[in-house]
Amino acid sequence: MLERLANALLFQLGWFACVMGGNSLWLLVALAALVIHLLWISSWGREGRLILSVVVLGTAVDSFLRWLGVFEFKDLSPLIPLWLMLLWALLATTLRHCLRWSASPMWRASLLGAVGGPLSYYAGGQLAGVRFPFGVLPTLIGIGLLWALLFPLLHVMAARVKPVVDD
Repeated sequence: MLERLANALLFQLGWFACVMGGNSLWLLVALAALVIHLLWISSWGREGRLILSVVVLGTAVDSFLRWLGVFEFKDLSPLIPLWLMLLWALLATTLRHCLRWSASPMWRASLLGAVGGPLSYYAGGQLAGVRFPFGVLPTLIGIGLLWALLFPLLHVMAARVKPVVDD
């Protein structure tokens, strides 16, 4: 129980550092939250592959949405900003810990994704200055539909991506 609470608090700390600080020194706070998770709650051997897999998938999904014009960031890179990639890494740390309850039955993951995904994007977008050129409501509905599918997929990845070492 304490481990799940610590995981949730570290995720929230990292989330705020990323969206409030963008690509600034605040990323060190988010990186510290990730390192603390790996040192005291889990380990790189147990979750490294999952974290990397989620970052690659999340970067691809959000970069594709950026390319489609769903998001507009201040920078001109074809990929999403570094702070958003770090958010994906932080999200990966919750899948086997504080958000494990949402993995089964699968409808829980879908429901959490459909509601939590758009709320997170909206709040993060407001704080980080991300624009939604297609309008806020249509964008959030689309993100909700996407995350209703994406979050269960992330849980499948968490169940299938094997650790390097079993402790």
